Amino acid sequence: MKKIGTGLLLMWVVACQQPAVDPLKQVDLFLGTGGHGHVHPAATVPFGMVQVGPDNGVDGWDWCSGYHYSSTTIAGFSHTHLSGTGIGDGYDISVLPLTNTDSMQEERIHLPFSHENETAFPGYYRVQLDNGVNCEMTATDRSALHRYQFPTDTGWLRWDPSYHQNWDAVDSAEVWAVNDTTIAGYKHSTGWAKNQRVYFQAVFNQPIKQVAFIGDSTWEVGNELNGTGKKGRSLKLLLQFASATLLEVRVGISNVSYASAQLSNTENAGRNFESVQTAAASKWTTALSFIRIKTKDEQMMKRFYTAAYRTCMAPSLYSDGEGRYRNADGRLLQMKKNTSKYTIFSTWDTFRALHPLFTLTQPDRVAEWMNSLLQFYRDNGRLPVWDISSWDANTMTGFHSVPILADAILKNIKGFDHAEAYAALKASAEQPIRGTPYFNQFGYLPHDLHGWSVTYTLEYAFDNWCIAQVARKLGFTEEAVRYEQRAENYKNLFDPATGFMRGKLSNGKWVEPFDPYVSEHGFEGQYIEGTAWQHSFFVPHNINGLAALYGGKERLISKLDTLFTTASVLKGDNVSIDVTGLIGQYAHGNEPSHHIAYMYTALGRPDKAAKWIRVIADSMYKTGPDGLSGNDDCGQMSAWFLFSTMGMYPMNPASGEYVVGYPLLEEATIQVSGGKSVTIQRKGNGKSVIKIIINGKQQDKWVIQHQQLMQGGTIELHTE
Repeated sequence: MKKIGTGLLLMWVVACQQPAVDPLKQVDLFLGTGGHGHVHPAATVPFGMVQVGPDNGVDGWDWCSGYHYSSTTIAGFSHTHLSGTGIGDGYDISVLPLTNTDSMQEERIHLPFSHENETAFPGYYRVQLDNGVNCEMTATDRSALHRYQFPTDTGWLRWDPSYHQNWDAVDSAEVWAVNDTTIAGYKHSTGWAKNQRVYFQAVFNQPIKQVAFIGDSTWEVGNELNGTGKKGRSLKLLLQFASATLLEVRVGISNVSYASAQLSNTENAGRNFESVQTAAASKWTTALSFIRIKTKDEQMMKRFYTAAYRTCMAPSLYSDGEGRYRNADGRLLQMKKNTSKYTIFSTWDTFRALHPLFTLTQPDRVAEWMNSLLQFYRDNGRLPVWDISSWDANTMTGFHSVPILADAILKNIKGFDHAEAYAALKASAEQPIRGTPYFNQFGYLPHDLHGWSVTYTLEYAFDNWCIAQVARKLGFTEEAVRYEQRAENYKNLFDPATGFMRGKLSNGKWVEPFDPYVSEHGFEGQYIEGTAWQHSFFVPHNINGLAALYGGKERLISKLDTLFTTASVLKGDNVSIDVTGLIGQYAHGNEPSHHIAYMYTALGRPDKAAKWIRVIADSMYKTGPDGLSGNDDCGQMSAWFLFSTMGMYPMNPASGEYVVGYPLLEEATIQVSGGKSVTIQRKGNGKSVIKIIINGKQQDKWVIQHQQLMQGGTIELHTE
């Protein structure tokens, strides 16, 4: 046999390790930026603090992220965005390149652009505005690097620390000159999150020639102006440079202080634009390589890796480089050594599939996120419902930090205090707010005492089941029994006459009138963001118990059949705009429906599950700006797609079990912890899974255990 030289052998080994498909080239950052997807094409790194990119300057629900593909104007490039949510916030520290000062004093300038001159891929965004300025940006964890190429040697940058959209009101802002190449400032605002602080430092690659505060006379910058600045609620700064042909600016941000923002800026110090961009791309390659797939469908490849990208946007980094952060009440706090604080926990959405996905794809980060939830508990005395900038927005129903923490404990993830976590879980169940005392007293939330009473009751029942499982694992048997009893409270709202979960009054009578097609968006409704059709099936912890209420599995299956085939109508005076992606009354554009197709498998009909999973995946996930049927909701919509295309889903997201559906991919290989990998293969091209073989052994249940995945090997899903 001919010998191979050391160099050639190394090249051969490296080549064999390279993916057949570059996942970065499959990601479409504009997928979901139209319709109701609410995602943003920002330049960012996985789970980074900075998401730098364009704002259209348009106020409206579909501009929650600041950007919507239907718009063809840009009002600035800001450094923070919420991607795929139903409420907006952020848009901090806006920058806009100008070629003249004709409109410099306007509150908001809208510069036109064409999507033909716009490009974005992981870690990078570029657009050429119609004024001829070519704009590029990339990011590190806590800083951004901008590059502007002007058509002539004359140009300005307008800095707007007070920029906001209708979601975010500025309380105060300040900007000042540090020296002739550096400016700094802050924005304090109240939006979805209260008492937000963002400090920034901006360092330019060339001296500032002139500085103008909007409404003031023009000043020439010199050393005598160091520290000079302006304050105000509506504050803008115009900078002119000695040469604007190619202008670069490094921007570090922090919620702690100017000095902390200066520390953030050291992440890109001494590096040119290309090196920062390359480093960002490298981080994305690592993040997206957690799953390798095989498919002949090029559109599926694009949809899959774009979904994978979207699962890496939140939670996002919140503490500075030394682990410091400010709580919502302004206190300066410190994380434990070598740990970071994260925010953006959209728990009502992400407990369902995103966090279970993380236990497979981000095992090294999970403990840090659990510690962030526990830090919130230490700081505030309870776990968050919707943590944004360390403020609990208290948005949506349930207390779903509980299943997130419970899932991590039950899967034996180390690196956080399980005993403290259990205490935090119990604190949620006994909290004196959000209708919890009513749930514990009546066994349901009486609708005359608390709104969204049905949704709260069903979700609190599930959350209590999660606490019970942790109690049993940790040896608290008596407490486990109490929480298990509460977990059965869903039964108290089932109406056998209608076959739906319905609201009850404190006197035990049903709320009248009743119409399962009514969707009330406000607090007066029985169901949040949906109808009785979508919410009545939320008993993921006891499908057999739910079936018994219907009179057996066949009757529940029949009810599910009707869900998918009944009229797609919504009634009411204040219909929720979030109920999108309707197939009958199944609403995939909102989260309460996400587990429902998998109930068929749990009830012994995987063929029916397979049928509807194919329909959902094909109709609700497409390519292009309108590719999402609803808000991505911090990655939950994307997580559903990743799980489902691989052929499984965490129907009960704290059970450690993945119910089998139908694999839409030929093969998927997940890199799990310990250097192992597990490959899920579709055998045959039939319409339904007929058997599961794990490492050569046929399974007798329609589920795959988490530990079976973590052991690595091969899982065969045979179809017929």
